[in-house]
Amino acid sequence: MRTFDFAPLHRASVGFDQIADLMDRVMSTDAPQPSYPPYNIEKTADDAYRISIAVAGFADEDLSVEVKEHALIIAAKKSDGDAARSYLHRGIATRAFERRFTLADHVRVTGASHENGMLHIDLQREIPEALKPRRIEIAPAVAKPGMVDAKPVN
Repeated sequence: MRTFDFAPLHRASVGFDQIADLMDRVMSTDAPQPSYPPYNIEKTADDAYRISIAVAGFADEDLSVEVKEHALIIAAKKSDGDAARSYLHRGIATRAFERRFTLADHVRVTGASHENGMLHIDLQREIPEALKPRRIEIAPAVAKPGMVDAKPVN
């Protein structure tokens, strides 16, 4: 695996501490990421996203969606109904899991729905008015009263 030195990023930028820390965390993690449950992240509009997670076998009360400190945490506890069942073949996993997604600034969760074995979480990026680009009008130079034009002498 390659290693990258992000020291120049720290020296030449101001206010990008979160990005540098995130890159350090991603690059330093050697542990394999869990692949259960499978999920999709799709862009539904310019500033809207949807995370879809396959949660077949889980009921609504088994699932929890929480936002905490710029992190979206989806967790499921194991259903108690499986203990009484006797399977000949078990191909649908219903083991407990916890999946975390780091949310960017100004991204909020607008809703969650559970249908047909899929948990859909809708996200919206809402940029505050103060951070939106704005055009500044340039006023023409106006001579102030009492000012005299200077002319070179020589």
